[in-house]
Amino acid sequence: MTGGPLVEQGLERYQNAVMGTFGRPQRVLARGEGSYVWDADGNRYLDLLGGIAVNALGHADPEWVAAIAAQAGTLAHASNFFATEPQIALAERLLDISGAPEGSRVFFANSGTEANEAAFKMARRTGRTRILALEKSFHGRSTGALALTHKAAYREPFAPLAPGVEFVPPNDVAALTAAMGDDVSAVFIEPIQGEAGVVPLTHEFLQAVRDLTSQHGALMIADEVQTGIARTGQWLAMQAHGIQPDVVTLAKGLGGGFPIGAVVAFGHDAATMLTAGQHGTTFGGNPLASAAALATLNAIENRGLLAHVKAMGEWIKETVGALPGVVEVRGEGLLLGIKLESDISAAVAAAAIDAGFIINPPSPDTIRLAPSLTLTRDEAQPFVAWLADHLAAASAASKDNA
Repeated sequence: MTGGPLVEQGLERYQNAVMGTFGRPQRVLARGEGSYVWDADGNRYLDLLGGIAVNALGHADPEWVAAIAAQAGTLAHASNFFATEPQIALAERLLDISGAPEGSRVFFANSGTEANEAAFKMARRTGRTRILALEKSFHGRSTGALALTHKAAYREPFAPLAPGVEFVPPNDVAALTAAMGDDVSAVFIEPIQGEAGVVPLTHEFLQAVRDLTSQHGALMIADEVQTGIARTGQWLAMQAHGIQPDVVTLAKGLGGGFPIGAVVAFGHDAATMLTAGQHGTTFGGNPLASAAALATLNAIENRGLLAHVKAMGEWIKETVGALPGVVEVRGEGLLLGIKLESDISAAVAAAAIDAGFIINPPSPDTIRLAPSLTLTRDEAQPFVAWLADHLAAASAASKDNA
């Protein structure tokens, strides 16, 4: 299945009108429903990427659509000179599901990058000069968030970035211990490094981050932009470890497809991490985005999706992990990385979309799955069968060419 005439026309128009920051798109999509999307020529695809962990309820969920329509009919935007009920209710709900203690507070943004930018400023506000982040990390592409992002190809064209950020190897407690000091303001981590190929941090390492930041009076900042909002079968991935950071950043699945980001700061110091005039946003926490996020959270809870995500994740791990050509399946819930025996992930992803499956190759030997939280076994089974056949054919071809 390749792009038809309408897709090709759309791609040509795209390339003549839109900056090439994302390269040439794979298809021009026209609509979606549940776990499926259709391109401009009417071809259907099983969306196993979910807008990169964004479309928590799938596409065009009726309750989510109704909530946005209802809010748009009353109040879509008000500046932050004013409060609105959806904004207040969402902040209260985020404090509740994150298990935040008394005194905790929420800041709203429009994306994960913006949430991490706010967290970066919280770290800078301590007055200390050093921030630790992890090798292979990804925290966004604005200048502050980019300073926390490890990949040289992202950083070097825009150097010099904000100074003071140092990188340590993930899951290396000794290196982290050696790098820590009383001049460290914060340690930024992702519980699962999504852009690195869905690589989880170990419980031992996360506990060491918590212990060392507490000992040195630094902030533990968990970037849960990709792992948060039930993606791993918990509201927050850190909850599975029984560890509460000082700051958590959220976005992606929070709005179920509507742009929104959030920062949850825990404890009695939260209210003073950023004070009046030290940060801001025009659209952050607007009532339309807040209504979309509330609808998403309500649906996750009311439909029992936390348990469903855990069960689906285990089923995919078991079935896909047993396929010849698959080394392991990493991750939790419905944020999974399928590690292949060879560096063919880009070719597999290209073949998959031609076969009607949307997946992503974040690293040369890994396929990432981050579908809607509503994905069922019946929906996923055709992909499992296709992957088994494709890997078998690729292995046979490799042996014939040897």
